[in-house]
Amino acid sequence: MSRLERIFVAGHRGMVGSAIARKLHERGDTAVIARTRSELDLADQAQVRDFFANEKIDRVYLAAAHVGGILANNTYPAEFIYQNIMIQTNIIHEAWRGGVEKLLFLGSSCIYPRLAPQPLTEDSLLTGVLEQTNEPYAIAKIAGIKLCESYNRQYGTDYRSVMPTNLYGIGDNYDAERSHVIPGLLRRFHEAKQNAAPEVVIWGTGKPMREFLYVDDMAEACLHVMDLSADTYQRNTQPMLSHINVGTGEDLTIRELATIIAEVIGYRGQIAFDSTKPDGAPRKVMDVSRLRNLGWRARTGLREGLALAYADFLASTRR
Repeated sequence: MSRLERIFVAGHRGMVGSAIARKLHERGDTAVIARTRSELDLADQAQVRDFFANEKIDRVYLAAAHVGGILANNTYPAEFIYQNIMIQTNIIHEAWRGGVEKLLFLGSSCIYPRLAPQPLTEDSLLTGVLEQTNEPYAIAKIAGIKLCESYNRQYGTDYRSVMPTNLYGIGDNYDAERSHVIPGLLRRFHEAKQNAAPEVVIWGTGKPMREFLYVDDMAEACLHVMDLSADTYQRNTQPMLSHINVGTGEDLTIRELATIIAEVIGYRGQIAFDSTKPDGAPRKVMDVSRLRNLGWRARTGLREGLALAYADFLASTRR
């Protein structure tokens, strides 16, 4: 029997990494390699070097990251820039040293300038000032893209990058301080319903517009991009703009999102907004025409995805 391709999913316990691992297991034609943080500290270069030297990895999905919402980014900026730069630098460099020719790096839509023209196109990268509330995280992700591009140019590797919009779904982080907008709102509306609270107050004005993608769709997009031939991928990118946006191409206001979440959960109280708190960027929606031209588009509607996410949240409270 031929040897199964060995695929390392870095960050397999995170929301995106676990979804990628699930999709790979469903295929059944690869050996998925994963390590917990206690088994492999990705911020430790020596440990990462030994891992790639010993495991003979063929492909890497780099989904490991130190992530959080506006509050966490504002409170722990040093953690966000240091941890992410160390993790991705170690993996990309040691993957190259270990002979890995194909790697997919997962970035974030926050790499784009705060006031970039909407929808966000790949070529708006590095054309303006970043959103201040998550600049350290964004800088780290930009560095990851440029690492992939640089190794491709100098060493002839095939390291690709995808930039997801805001993600949510199974395996999300529902922590009150470190969660992103959807898991944070799911938790707050659920607790308000449980406590019969008359009102839920949300940070900001509710006017910013955001796009959201269900995590299983993101995982399918990652596998789709990774499976493209090198010629097809290169024809749809540029040497210095090698990343591809992943999203739905549709957005809505935070106020509209909050209303839908309240309906999904069954909360019937009032929704208020605290305009003294930061909004973040006024609008973020992806131009996903490049990915659609490559034959992929999202399948899960927002309301359907939110219902699945709420079921996951309820399951998480019972674990």
